[in-house]
Amino acid sequence: QVQLIESGGGLVQTGGSLRLSCAASRYTFRHYAVGWFRQAPGKERDLVAAINWNGDNTYLSNSVKGRFSISRDINTMYLQMNTLKPADTAVYFCAASYGSTLYLKENDYPYWGQGTQVTVSS
Repeated sequence: QVQLIESGGGLVQTGGSLRLSCAASRYTFRHYAVGWFRQAPGKERDLVAAINWNGDNTYLSNSVKGRFSISRDINTMYLQMNTLKPADTAVYFCAASYGSTLYLKENDYPYWGQGTQVTVSS
């Protein structure tokens, strides 16, 4: 069983930065595609970024392109968030799936973290 733990969320002012991390408790990410989703109250959960298990293919939603970046190493997956806006306020979830494909759908990810709150004040 893969257990994921997010960290790095918090309160930040508009224009600030945060770096989210996602770690697997007992496994490495070497053979897992990983992604970040976010969900604001009353809204759907949306894909923010994804990366395949080789790290040579990435996805960023159009709302965060130019501001966010996704990266990974064997043990940890990261979401660097710059130029944050109030619209970025949400609970952020990391997710993982065993496979070599870049996964873009919620149902593609069987393993999920508990989420970390990101709040951007204006």
